[in-house]
This record gives sequence, C-alpha cells and structure tokens, in this order.
Amino acid sequence: MGIEMAGGVYCPLSPRDPQHRLYALTQQTQSRLVLVHWSTKMKFNNDTLLIDIQSILFNNAVTNDINVDKLSSIRVTPNNIAYIIFTSGSTGIPKAIQACHQSFIHFMNSLVRVNVLNKNDIVVQIARSSFDIHVQEILGALIHGATLVMLHPRGTIDFDYLSDIVHMKQVTYILLVPSLLQSFFTLIAQSSKTATSKYFRSLCTGGEPFPVKLSTLIANNSVSEYNIWNYYGPAEITIACTLHPIDVKANSRSIPIGRSLPNYRCLILNEFLQNTFINQEAELFVGGAGVFAGYLGRDDLTVKALVEIDGQLFYRTGDLVRTDNNGLLHFQGRKDHQIKLHGQRIELGEIERCLLNITSISACVVLKWNDDYLVAYIQSSDTNEQELREHCQSHLPPHMIPSTFIILDKFPLNLNGKVDRKQLPSPEFSLATLLSFDKSDTPLNQLEERIHTIWCQVLHSNGNHISRAASFFTIGGHSLRFIELYYRYQSLFNFNAHSLSIGLFLQQPTIQQHAQLLQTLPSNDTQTARWQSLHINQGKTSLN
Repeated sequence: MGIEMAGGVYCPLSPRDPQHRLYALTQQTQSRLVLVHWSTKMKFNNDTLLIDIQSILFNNAVTNDINVDKLSSIRVTPNNIAYIIFTSGSTGIPKAIQACHQSFIHFMNSLVRVNVLNKNDIVVQIARSSFDIHVQEILGALIHGATLVMLHPRGTIDFDYLSDIVHMKQVTYILLVPSLLQSFFTLIAQSSKTATSKYFRSLCTGGEPFPVKLSTLIANNSVSEYNIWNYYGPAEITIACTLHPIDVKANSRSIPIGRSLPNYRCLILNEFLQNTFINQEAELFVGGAGVFAGYLGRDDLTVKALVEIDGQLFYRTGDLVRTDNNGLLHFQGRKDHQIKLHGQRIELGEIERCLLNITSISACVVLKWNDDYLVAYIQSSDTNEQELREHCQSHLPPHMIPSTFIILDKFPLNLNGKVDRKQLPSPEFSLATLLSFDKSDTPLNQLEERIHTIWCQVLHSNGNHISRAASFFTIGGHSLRFIELYYRYQSLFNFNAHSLSIGLFLQQPTIQQHAQLLQTLPSNDTQTARWQSLHINQGKTSLN
C-alpha cells in the first residue's frame, strides 16, 4: 500500500526463491530498490540496493516528523503500472506481467458490484506473494474499507491456528485453492470445528478445478449459509475474469468457471478466430478493463499474447473451454504444456530449459503426474539424481522442482522422431526404485518404524523402504501431503500445535528428525492405543 501511495511500482519477490532467481528477477525489472526483511538480506548480493523494512519502521518511530502531506503532490494516472507479477515462462525466463491502476480498480469494482466483497467484510490474507490474488486480499480489501487479518508465517498450513483465527476474528471473506480448501474442511470435520465457518459470507476458491466431492464436504461441515464462489483468470487479465456461484447442495457433475465479471468480455474462438457452437471446445479470449499492459521488456511475447478484435484488445489465454446450454463456461484443458499444480501456474518448458543448462544432459521432458507432482525425464549417461535436484534448487522456486527424476540412456521416439511421451516409464516404478535403494540404512527403532509406516501411507509408496535420512520433499512429498502427515501425527500421538508446530517438522523433514521431535512428547497409553488402531484401519485417517 505504501509503495502504491508513493507512486512506485510494486513487484513482490518470494523469499522461498533461490538466490540466482531473485537476482535475475531484480535485473529483469531493473529495480532501483529492494525492501527486505532482515532475515532475507543474505538472499541478495552487494550490487543490489537494499533497505531493511524494520529499520525504516524504527527510524520513523524515533524521528516522528514524517510529512504525510507530501503524498498529495504525487500524481498517478490510471494507465500507470501498479504492480508487476512474475509468472513461469516457456522460454526458460519468467515473464513480468504489468498491471495498471485502472485495470486493478475495475476488477475490484466488479467484485464489489456482484457483492463478493464489501466494506463490512473481514478478509483473511492467505495467498503467497507469488500469487496475484494477494494484491486483491491486501490492497483491494483496504481501498474498499474492509478489515484485513494477517497471519503469522506458515499460518496458512497450520490449520488449527488458521481455524482459530478465522473464528476468533469473525472472518467473512476467505480464498483458498480447492486442494487447500479440501484439507481445511477435512480438518474441520475431523476436529468437530464446524463453527469455524460461522461468520463466512464469501468463501472463494480458484486456481485449479473444483472437485464435485468438495461441495459435499463443505455442505456437511458448515453451520451457516454463505456464498461459495469459483474464480477463474490468468494474471494477464488482472486476477480474475469469470465467476461462478457454487450450489453445494446441487447434484452437479462438474463445476463451471461461470460467466464474465462486469467490465470483462469472454469469447470462445477457433483457430480462425471464429465463434463456436454450444459445447464446442475452443480457446478462450478475454477482453475488457482487466487486460494487462504487456510483459516488461518482452514486446515480442506481448504481441503474440494480445489480438485485436472489433477494435478491442483481447488476451489469448491458451485455455480450452466450452459453453453449456445455460451459457456457463467450463474449463477443458490447455492448448500447450502449461499446467496448474496446487494452484501454481507452471510452464514445463522453463523447468526443461533449466535442466538442459547441465552440459551432460542431451534431452529433457517434464510432466505432471496424477495432478499431484512433477516428474523430470532426463536423457543422459553421466548425471545423478542429487546433481539434478541441487541444480533445480539453485535456480527454480520450490513449487517448480520435480519430485522425481528418471534418468534414461535414450528417450523413446515416435515415427516423426519426437519424444513418445506415452512410452516413457511410469514414475511409480522409478519412485519405488528410489525408495528401496538404501536398505543398508541404519536400522529403524520402534518410533521410526511407526513414522515410516505413516510416511508410506501418505506417499502411497506401498510399503517400500524409505531412508530415515531422506527428505519428505525429495521422495514425492509436497506441502499438501505434508499437512496430511502433520495431522496424522497429531491424531496418533495426541498433541496440538502449541506442543509441536508444523513449522518444526517442516524445518526437519526426515523420519529420523521427526522421531526426535515426537520423542519430546510425554508418552501415554492413548498413543499406544491410537497406534494399534492405525494398523487395524490403515489409510482411514487420511485427509483425503
């Protein structure tokens, strides 16, 4: 908010990103100044001008002579750039999406107009800075007079804490991606915290398909009536362009992405830019007030992304949709290899180009497997999984690092000489090999054996041996599975977040380290009983 009021351009960077990537992003935007928290200073080199936010606040408190009237002399026009959000780029370089002030204001006015948000709402801030939706949660809420609730770090995956805050602060507006929403309401069901949603007015979701079974889960664990909204929209159209009210009591076969928001216009056109028929699948083009101002420094990509139709600019989304008999839009898939994974937009080509920078690799294909994790297929005779993973960790954000690396001497090819993706080996086979590679590992003690069993269930590894020193995130684990793992621990070992927080387990993500953490708990007979029930009813404590 301060950056916007001072006439600057807001460009959020994630402290989760590696140093190489952060340097590249600041160079791409030619940022004159980076505001940092003291704990993230080491992420930048000496060539970057840094200011510690804490020192600014301290100095302001000491001097207390800030002239806020100076802000009135700053002129900002509707076409000025308000913020820049980076998104994955198929060329291997992240794309800097520029959104102007008027686009953001029109989007927010659209939400207010359809009563998704109003000045009386209490909004909880959930999204990470890599999602453009966080701009709506913070700036959008404040400029429309709503109250904003900020969570502590990792608060979005500590569901005990989140549910308590939501209820205590009487939150009326919340937005979670469907996969996180599923886990959140499963916890509500298992811990009998149905009062969590008591004050909800708008429960919003988006970023990935909304599963029909989630409607039933929400309906069965809500104590009041409220609106559930399904958002859709790439960052290039300023956060969202369509909206659909979900009826959780209806017997729906699929959940649509709905209709255009006010100030937006959606067209479904074939390859010749001609209109299509009802239920005919084609590409979605979005026009109106939210169309972005282009990719910073990449006019070539901007020209490809925008097309003029009837004197108006439209963004080519690359998303395939259809219209049903009621005029509702349904998402069908992509024209290219761009994917969504747990709400994050990923160009698989960016990961492939990152890996191809390793000279020993002659070819690379990255795929999304079972809508759950990324698999990298590598053609090389001189590399190993550790080298590949360390390279990715040095150049890619965490959500873009493949869970599994499969190294092949030669890729299968089709008749056209291209990689035959259907003939690539199953990652399940590779993961089983990975999990059983080190049976000479130090013998597991009784507690580690218990944890090993839980890991096998959460990772669906069918009882394969997992090294006690292996990180959960290098053998197919991700944040949502880790949440499930943590709540299994809570259920089986009878503790709460005050005793052992999820953050402690995240910082020490191996079986051996988890055993050491759990050994700090007082032992009791309840734990033994719960453990015996786990063996009797294996798999029934899952968050799924």
